[in-house]
Amino acid sequence: MGDSGVADRQGRPPVEDPAPGGRSVAVEVSDLVARARGGQPRAVARLISMVENGSPLLREITARLCADRPYRARVIGLTGSPGVGKSTSTGMLVGAFRRRGKKVGVLAVDPSSPFTGGALLGDRVRMQDHATDPEVFIRSMASRGHLGGLSWATPQALRVLDAAGCEVILIETVGVGQAEVDIASLADTTVVLLAPGMGDGIQAAKAGILEIADVFVVNKADRDGAQATVRELRNMVALVERAWKPPIVPTVAYRGEGAEDVADALDAHLAYLEKSGELDRRRHVRARDEIEAIALAALRSRFADLHGDQRLDALATRVLDADLDPYRAADELLAAIG
Repeated sequence: MGDSGVADRQGRPPVEDPAPGGRSVAVEVSDLVARARGGQPRAVARLISMVENGSPLLREITARLCADRPYRARVIGLTGSPGVGKSTSTGMLVGAFRRRGKKVGVLAVDPSSPFTGGALLGDRVRMQDHATDPEVFIRSMASRGHLGGLSWATPQALRVLDAAGCEVILIETVGVGQAEVDIASLADTTVVLLAPGMGDGIQAAKAGILEIADVFVVNKADRDGAQATVRELRNMVALVERAWKPPIVPTVAYRGEGAEDVADALDAHLAYLEKSGELDRRRHVRARDEIEAIALAALRSRFADLHGDQRLDALATRVLDADLDPYRAADELLAAIG
């Protein structure tokens, strides 16, 4: 940005932010946030990149994003096993919400290589129908080894998109299977996608996916076995005592069939959340989780600064020698960090 070298409103000079490739780029956070609030895609992308890269400006960015504005965006998570059509279904829902006049943000989390840390980031390829729409922002994010199907930076990226005026934010998770339940603590509404012939109904019952779903979508409903999958889900939903009974919506995402039905189900769930007070409760839990994650990250950083691995090795030796029990060893470690 051409005017990034101007001091901010408090008279402070711009801070050097390490950019990919080792370069340092002067950044004025107030200007960047203002541009993002104005909906400028480059500013939004830059802020999300800074969040992903753990910029030294992250604390100031977050403070400015939170200033004078409560969280307003509606967050919808989409999860399911690989091959069920998450990216295609996400693209279908973008179209449905755009037809309803909503500004939409998409965070598509892709798995990272355990060797290089790189990710294919191919979800945007499947959403090219919306690539030229100025009211849609699509961003792929690498999981970078974070478990649970999300990127560690997802909560902060949500805040950036909210500040940019996105009314609906869709989060497409990695699709790692049974362990992928973190999305339930981050989204207002969780959509679990299944497909016929993949044994997903049984897997849902085993993995607790049934408990996190607010809406079930049976994609590829033009295939054999789709109705059997719907029946199986209905039977399982009937066994679970919940105030909200997740609707089961069949779709053929690549043809856009069922898009409005899914959007209607999502709107019905939002109405339930608002009427029951569950929306406020879920967002309160989300804020608690974010604070806890930041605090734990600070502790890990302090642990590393104090050569914590060496202290831990020494304590482990004492435990093995029966000189110390694990709880007292943990107390010593915490005392050293604190």
